[in-house]
Parts: sequence; structure tokens; C-alpha cells
Amino acid sequence: MGTYVFKLPDVGEGTAEAEIVAWHVKIGDTIKEDQNLVDVMTDKATVEMTSPVSGKVLRMHGEPGEMAPVGAPLVELEVEGAGNVKEGAAVPAPKPAEPKKPEAKPESKAEAPKPEVHAAAPAKKAEAPKAAPATTPATRSPAFATRAADAKPLASPAVRQRAHEMGIALQYVPGTGPAGRIGHADLDAYIASGGKNAAMRGVVSGPQKRDGIAEIKVIGLRRKIAEKMQDAKRRIPHFPYVEEVDMTELESLRAHLNKTKRKDQPKLTVLPFFMRALVKVLPDYPQINARFDDDAGVVHRHAPVHIGIATQTANGLIVPVVHHAEALDVWQSALEVARVSTAARENKATKDELSGSTITITSLGPLGGVVTTPVINHPEVAIIGPNAIIDRPVVRDGAIVVRKMMNLSSSFDHRVVDGYDAAEFIQRVKALLEHPALLFME
Repeated sequence: MGTYVFKLPDVGEGTAEAEIVAWHVKIGDTIKEDQNLVDVMTDKATVEMTSPVSGKVLRMHGEPGEMAPVGAPLVELEVEGAGNVKEGAAVPAPKPAEPKKPEAKPESKAEAPKPEVHAAAPAKKAEAPKAAPATTPATRSPAFATRAADAKPLASPAVRQRAHEMGIALQYVPGTGPAGRIGHADLDAYIASGGKNAAMRGVVSGPQKRDGIAEIKVIGLRRKIAEKMQDAKRRIPHFPYVEEVDMTELESLRAHLNKTKRKDQPKLTVLPFFMRALVKVLPDYPQINARFDDDAGVVHRHAPVHIGIATQTANGLIVPVVHHAEALDVWQSALEVARVSTAARENKATKDELSGSTITITSLGPLGGVVTTPVINHPEVAIIGPNAIIDRPVVRDGAIVVRKMMNLSSSFDHRVVDGYDAAEFIQRVKALLEHPALLFME
């Protein structure tokens, strides 16, 4: 028998490190070749790390949320044959990634205090000739944060049976095993901390006090989203603009097109019509279809229109991109929106499908609300947010009539886009939406 050490490979694109997101094995597991070991996240995407060999898991290096440099050992396996580690040789502990040096910022008296960030303590340097200590489930920090809200909790049949008998919903039990796996000790800790079982609920009735605080570590995609939103708000002087749009004619056209469409054509939402409006108006406002490299002080105005579609997924908000929207009609736009949104939700979107947008549409669909102030998708300079379409009484030709009205929310980067130009741009978009026949005229 030998030892095989699986190290974090070079995933390309000049990536020097990756974040450990979720473990799919535990110590003592017997795994097969090509079995998924761990998910890691780079600046570009989440990547599944599969085992190149079959064997038994001896050690695991790193907790979810920690950064691992390329070449660092992730998993040690006991394998048939010699393995890739000489007998008696110690496996070096992974070196902690060097912290990135903060960018120099001009001093400002009015600058708000920076939020406090608690970084994970760097791993201690291994003392030769001792091997790196094994990571055991008993010493792993709670991994509940890696479990999506709608994901099935990981637990053995015995743990599930015990929880069922005690009336405990496993979805609310923090797990300390790999990828949030729940063990008997976790059930005991949950009950000791105030978790209620079925018997207790049968005795006590009426409103009850709730105690306890769940500590959810912000890692993986959630951390990337938080960093990007903070960076966008810190760097970009947003200014919002909201306009009311009469969507009655467009909704009538949309209903007719959906009723008469061919079987191979997709159902139309309002998004493809918004996309058509943008591609017709943006050539006259090139400063809005742009990306601002504020570090270099350069605005890149784009001739093609690459529209980001803000998409809610089980892991958080992701913005897949419909490239060259100017070359698509409403049916093709609808197909492409459905394709990239599905890829994002299923975590199958490629790097190209998640980058390169020049302007973003964000919509809450039926939850659109009355008005929003959307956050610009840096380094873009504008974002458009259609709100809910609501039947409202309005005055037309001196009479009160009911029309399908919608507020169109938008935000612009005031460093690049002047208020007058933003208002004029939205008015042009409004005119096309209120007279949808213009969307199909050249």
C-alpha cells in the first residue's frame, strides 16, 4: 500500500489560489477514480476537483472558506501500489496564501470607516519530520453555511431515524461533518442548545420564546457577491432615475404573440422587448453602453450590446450574459435569456457566459415592487430594472381609464453619465415600450 497526495492543480487563467467551498468526502471513505472530492471556487467559476485514483481517504487539508494555493495538498489517499509519496516522507502542510496588498487610496476626511473583516488564522508551519495533522470530523468547524436553503441535509439513515423519532427537522440542525454532514453529536448539541422535540411540543402550547444565534460563514459564491456589491457601491457614485411606463399596448402584443406562437418558439416575457428597446436606443448613447476602468481612467464604449441578465439562483445572484443582443429578434432573445439563465441556475455557465456584459437588466418578476434602486454591475455604468406591472387608474384625454402601468427603475454612474443624458435615454426607451410597433421598425 502507498500514499497518494492530491494537490490543487493549476486551473488556468493565471489563478494562484482557490477557495475551498464544500467537501464531498470524509476521512475513512473509500473512493473511486473520478469521484468528486471537493468543490473549489476561483475568481471565475466553481470547479469540481475529482480524484485521479481510487483509494481510502486518510487526511483532508483545509476548511470551507479557506484559501488554498495552487500546488497545495488537499487530500491524502491510501492506494494500491507505491502512490506518489516516498515511504517515510512527510507531506508538507499547505502554505497559507499571502494576503493581497491593499490598493493605495487617496486620503479623504469624509471616508467612512471600513467594515471589520475577520480573516481565518494562517495555518502553522509544519515541523519536520512530522506529517501534517489529520483533520477529523470532531475538530471541523460547522459547515452548515455550505448547505443551500433548499438542499437536503446530509445525514446517515440512523441519524435521520433518530431525528424523525424526536420530531427534529434536520434542515435546522448545524452539521460539523464535511459539507455540513449531521452526526449524532450534532443532534445532541442541537437539543442541548434549545432545540425542541415533538414530545416537548406536545406538552407546551402557545407562543414560546426562541433563543440562539446561527453563525453562517460567508464563503464561496456568497462571499464573491458580497465583495462585488461592496466594491460597486464604494467605487461608483450611483444616481437613480425612475420613470412610469404605460405597458398596456406591449402587454396586449405580448399576449397575442404568445397565443399565436409556433410550438418551437419560447413563451415571451417582457425581457426580450426591453432588450430590443435597449439595442435600438444605445447607439445614440454610447457613453451608457460602456465599461469604466476607473483604475486606468479609461471608458471603453462598446459597439456591440452584451446584456447581463441578473438571475437569482439557489446559491445567490449571478449575472449571465446575452452576447450581441443587437443581432437577435425577440424570439431569439427569449431563447438566449432562457438558455444562459438555466445554465447559471444549474451551475453550468461557462466563463464567457458569465463575463463581458456592457449593461445589465435586473428584474424581480412578479415581485417587482413599486420602485427599486439597483446596484450597478461594476465595471458597467448603467443598470435597468423593470418593476411590477400593475393596473392603475390614469387620465387619458380627460377621462380616467385603467391602464397597465409599470415603473422603470435605473441607476447610472455619475462619473460617466450625466443626469440629462440618462433621463433622455430612459425617455427614449419608454417611447419604444409604449409604442411597441417601433421596436420592429428599422
